[in-house]
Amino acid sequence: MPPVARASSFPLRVAIVVLTISLFGCDHATKIAAKASLPPGGLDVVSGVLELRYTPNPDVAFSLLHALGLPRTPGLLIAMSSAALLAVLMTWFAARKGASRAQHVGFALVLAGALGNVVDRVARGFVVDFIHLTHWPVFNVADVAVVVGMIVLMFAAVRKAPPNAAASGA
Repeated sequence: MPPVARASSFPLRVAIVVLTISLFGCDHATKIAAKASLPPGGLDVVSGVLELRYTPNPDVAFSLLHALGLPRTPGLLIAMSSAALLAVLMTWFAARKGASRAQHVGFALVLAGALGNVVDRVARGFVVDFIHLTHWPVFNVADVAVVVGMIVLMFAAVRKAPPNAAASGA
């Protein structure tokens, strides 16, 4: 039986760092491009489905703070974003030795997205959103990375979970 490749191998670490930095860079490059080149009314890509529209977002996902009547001060948003980023890093660090490749990729995606939005908040005081699907709030590449990363982590956790004792008849 061939040996199982460890998820903590050096090439994997390098690939994870490259993935994280690349996604972070892609997020910021697309935000800069959106601000510099999108017309004031937006740009229809697929009429009635997809539009690109530069939108400064001074709130969190789904305008949750506004909906809850909470203040949206830059300091509070930076603190909340930084705390979430720190939580991702601490969780990844705690899980690193037993994590699968998929879990490392999921954490890298979440980290890249979280970092992209934290840097936006610190540098601009808001997050730049520009992708608009009909019937969905405007979002950005960092948001996609976070969502895809969380989905990867959920699927990896389900695959890795031990079978339920009740289901196995024990």
